[in-house]
Amino acid sequence: MSRTATTERATKETSISISVNLDGVGATTIETGIPFFSHMLDQLGRHGSFDLQVDARGDLEIDAHHTVEDVGIALGETFRQAWGDKAGVRRFASIVVPLDEAAVEVVLDLSGRPFLLYEVDFPGEKILGDPPFDPQLVEEFWRAFVMASGITLHIVGQRGKNTHHIIEAAFKAVARALRDAVRVEGDGVPSTKGTL
Repeated sequence: MSRTATTERATKETSISISVNLDGVGATTIETGIPFFSHMLDQLGRHGSFDLQVDARGDLEIDAHHTVEDVGIALGETFRQAWGDKAGVRRFASIVVPLDEAAVEVVLDLSGRPFLLYEVDFPGEKILGDPPFDPQLVEEFWRAFVMASGITLHIVGQRGKNTHHIIEAAFKAVARALRDAVRVEGDGVPSTKGTL
């Protein structure tokens, strides 16, 4: 069974095309116009072993918010389509991922019930680049992803001083937890309801 999907999303603010193969090798092609955000999406694909292509064009002359949030929506929709009825998946996963002084815990459930718990504090500075990246957008991205994919996701920062390290540890942790949760171990839907 092929666990792949492609999503197109076009609004007056953004134009986005995303494709994913959940059973890939971590091959990525990412272009968002926001270098740091593209780097984080690359981490998601590579550390999740997902083949991931993202092409996003947005109104960056205003700010990065629309692009980041809309990529989250489109990415969540793409993952939801790719895992289908979730037959045989592990469903639950958790991990703590460090990056130097930072460590972030992620717990997730392919529940069909969208919920985000986001407890991550940053020192406050933006990530330099052209354009700069506002760390507050990370929560907006994950909220959009969760609502569109229908998963339960907890992201909790355990420690960290460097904003880049904290954000990157979070993306790597979500990638690894998703990789574990979507792994196929059987053939039934892992729920007493018979559906997720």
